[in-house]
Amino acid sequence: MSMDIKKGFIESVGNTPLIRINSLSDETGCEILGKAEFMNPGGSVKDRAAHYIIAEAEKNGLLKPGGTVVEGTAGNTGIGITHICNAKGYKAVIIIPETQSQEKIETLRTLGADVRLVPAVPYANPDNYVRVSERIAKEIPNAIWANQFDNLANRKAHFETTGPEIWKQTDGKLDVWIASLGTGGTYSGTALYFKEKNPKIKCIVADPYGSGIYSFIKTGTISIEGSSITEGIGQGRITKNMEGMPVDDALRIDDKECLRILNILLKKDGLFMGGSVGINVAAAYQTAKTLGPGHTIVTILCDGGARYQSKIYNDEFLKTKGLI
Repeated sequence: MSMDIKKGFIESVGNTPLIRINSLSDETGCEILGKAEFMNPGGSVKDRAAHYIIAEAEKNGLLKPGGTVVEGTAGNTGIGITHICNAKGYKAVIIIPETQSQEKIETLRTLGADVRLVPAVPYANPDNYVRVSERIAKEIPNAIWANQFDNLANRKAHFETTGPEIWKQTDGKLDVWIASLGTGGTYSGTALYFKEKNPKIKCIVADPYGSGIYSFIKTGTISIEGSSITEGIGQGRITKNMEGMPVDDALRIDDKECLRILNILLKKDGLFMGGSVGINVAAAYQTAKTLGPGHTIVTILCDGGARYQSKIYNDEFLKTKGLI
């Protein structure tokens, strides 16, 4: 037998299991399956994009030994980038909105990133975390701006890895692909792959309140209503990673339903998941109820719940948001 040994962090990214959500699958008569991205070595789906963005910059000669990777992130991409920078001898400078969970901010600091907090303001504002990260990257010698929102290496990671892995794991027998969007990389790259393999696979966007993607898909214009306690998903603009993405439908999920689903996943399935997973799985559940039994629906379990204990799993915080 040949030995199965991964060479370090980078080779350990991807090839995550596909987990049947037993509670909701049994209830609906559909196979509701979650790609276990929380099992990546950096703890989230964003390890894939981080790996591809850095590898592409190296290949194109933009990132040289001892260089710096600068990124604006809600946390998980920054965590993935910092892990990879540590493994490859680069420095990481991470710009993060101060509203993001303390757990993610502290994790970044522990990993050794140069963490810079900025106010949470819209993309149009020059002080938005993405805009600030672009400026800082220009000021640092031998630095690249990861630019996860508009860098197509992000989408490519999912077209080349996430999509093919799910296709193989389901033997190509899936009816629906559902995911929420932040950068759009995970949803778009995977959807493009599935539509190439079988155009009949329905691709559905799950969107929280406070995001404009649902209205864009339904009406062609971005309008934002409400807000959400989820992090790293939802968007007020069409990123490069979203351009040309296949979309058959969109569902909007409120925070109360997101929390109800997270509680089911924890109490009935033993899965301790992050907020975006609640949005994804709630949309998968709604789709299963609409389609009826006998369908296979695949979504993403983006990250684990430990990064959100101070918020999503904290009754005091939820009371301040009127969610309890």
